[in-house]
Amino acid sequence: MNIAVIGSGGREHALSWKISQSPKCDNLFIVPGNAGTSSVGTNVSLSITDFPTIAEWALKEKIELIIVGPEEPLVKGFRDYFETRKDLAHIAIVGPGAAGAALEGSKDVSKQFMLKHGIPTARAKTIIADNLSEGFQFLDSLQPPYVLKADGLAAGKGVIITSNLAEAKDRLRFMIEEAEFGEASRKVLIEEFLDGIELSVFVLTDGKDYIILPEAKDYKRIGDGDTGPNTGGMGAVSPVPFAPGEFLKKVEEKVVKPTVDGLRKDNIDYKGFIFIGLMNVGGEPYVIEYNVRMGDPETQVVIPRIKSDLVDLLLATGQGKLKGQSFDVRPDFATTVVMVAGGYPSGYEKGRPITGLGGKYDSEVFHAGTKISGDDVVTNGGRVLAITSFGSSIQEAVSKSYKTIDSIKWDQANFRKDIGQDLVKYNG
Repeated sequence: MNIAVIGSGGREHALSWKISQSPKCDNLFIVPGNAGTSSVGTNVSLSITDFPTIAEWALKEKIELIIVGPEEPLVKGFRDYFETRKDLAHIAIVGPGAAGAALEGSKDVSKQFMLKHGIPTARAKTIIADNLSEGFQFLDSLQPPYVLKADGLAAGKGVIITSNLAEAKDRLRFMIEEAEFGEASRKVLIEEFLDGIELSVFVLTDGKDYIILPEAKDYKRIGDGDTGPNTGGMGAVSPVPFAPGEFLKKVEEKVVKPTVDGLRKDNIDYKGFIFIGLMNVGGEPYVIEYNVRMGDPETQVVIPRIKSDLVDLLLATGQGKLKGQSFDVRPDFATTVVMVAGGYPSGYEKGRPITGLGGKYDSEVFHAGTKISGDDVVTNGGRVLAITSFGSSIQEAVSKSYKTIDSIKWDQANFRKDIGQDLVKYNG
């Protein structure tokens, strides 16, 4: 069959890399893709939110399955547009409609969904300009540190955590009145801080049944030791050694099942990924957030661990036939280390030529912010590459990634040197 992946990041390269290995995939297209995706399929230069143009192109190319990678087109109604047209009804889509995508599109919607369906989560209060004083009072009632979250989409960067109450109040006012994160922070969720260890669990559901994919832990901050500002993600590890089988059973019973049941009870026809950001607090799972797609860079460790044909799972999801599906997982540790442009997540330059990409490495090199310029592959974003490796331990896997990084260069490349090191104490 002919398959399309929507997006241009490392997540989409990893998905495309895996999909291209399926004997069921005749032709793979990535819209718009990057320099790396061009090696596993055909890049198509279209806007990911121009739904009518994508639809006409999909009809022309006889596309039968579409996987929507990023959140923006989902929140803006990619599925909803396709479902309004009878001539597109034969195309299976992996990704929820706008009603389901609101779980990521609005932190307030997400929090209210959790509370309604009894899903364990932190206490919170939603603040806008009109009730700013209530936000200050709620902050006064909390113990530090204080957590502020922009309500809307902020590319993984709209979260402020500070132990200083005065700073928390100043940042709350700045987020709302000065739109620090654009329109996304005109509404802010103040949340009680959960003291635990963070991880992510990934679910595929067709709205009725579900399968739980391998879990992962990612690293958001730019600097070693989790210092500096938040980024879209600087690395990831899977499996997570502090999340044993007993804990993951609790996640399924207390979080996954109520989430899928809640979507059904709310008449939300959800077909796609659910990324559940969790905190392990003394062995109990609490939901921090939902995302309505796979994570980046978590995809770069989760998807390579799946040994089975991914197309079988994706097609069954899109067609509402997930019941009875199963898959095999590689038991080794997978680690990915993200190489970023100098200056990221603030200002950075694009167009820097990358050398060393043609080497034979004991790693998979997934492209995120790259493009082809003449004879060169050049940087085209903040997060540029994700270097994924396997090992019987975290140390073995991550050392392979760093060895590969030693051979890949561009001016002002940066990366964290401590990915996975906090997990080694758990016998990883």
